[in-house]
Amino acid sequence: MSVILSENPSSGILLLRFNRPEKLNTLNQEMRDELIRLLDAAAADNDVRVVVMTGDEKAFIAGADIKAFAAADADEVKSWNHEKFWHDLGAFPKPLIAAVNGYALGGGCEVMLCSDIIIMGEGVKIGLPEITLGFMPGGGATQRLPRAVGKYRAMQMILTGSRIGAAEALEMELASEVVADRDVLSRALEVAETVASMPPLATQKVKQAVLMSQEEPFFDGMKRERELFYDLMATEDRAEGIQAFFDKRKPVFKGK
Repeated sequence: MSVILSENPSSGILLLRFNRPEKLNTLNQEMRDELIRLLDAAAADNDVRVVVMTGDEKAFIAGADIKAFAAADADEVKSWNHEKFWHDLGAFPKPLIAAVNGYALGGGCEVMLCSDIIIMGEGVKIGLPEITLGFMPGGGATQRLPRAVGKYRAMQMILTGSRIGAAEALEMELASEVVADRDVLSRALEVAETVASMPPLATQKVKQAVLMSQEEPFFDGMKRERELFYDLMATEDRAEGIQAFFDKRKPVFKGK
């Protein structure tokens, strides 16, 4: 049985469901490899404009597979090359939406942090419990979480290993929206449909520009934003969008 189920619920959308229900979708090497394989294929597929990741009602991803860590020493853990997984996930060029129910802990929280939009259920439990086991997050949480919520909230979460719920996550800007648990996936797909209807070149350049705002000095980011803006001025989609506006019709974007 596949550890990730893939489907296309509507045009332009790829839905990826983490599928280790007996383990609360804990993240093992097979799941890491499969996720990157599917995302690489989605990046190369012009018919895919947005990707939605989800788990099930009990868990988005309830952390890493601790048994694998328990049986490995430092050298073996290094050999797993997790750096490539986290780099490739963070560098995925198309909009990535996380539909989160249940637990999003440890590595699951870090996968969520790599997404661009987070739709969260009211019953979620989010946390980074690594410190309670004698180590620390290794998938980017110490870098992405402070950028998302600020140093002090991030420090408290990581240093205490405590869990937070949906209301607190929304208050600290760790979620785009919070909805009823039963509505998480339907709402995520609704947002995905809106994003998929936009010009794909523009959505990718918007993602690129916003991610740069987290990594580069302000004026360097402003310079690069202007370059991306000019790039889009030369596209067929830009001409189609403006003509459709004047024609009072829905534009047909082709990614050109």
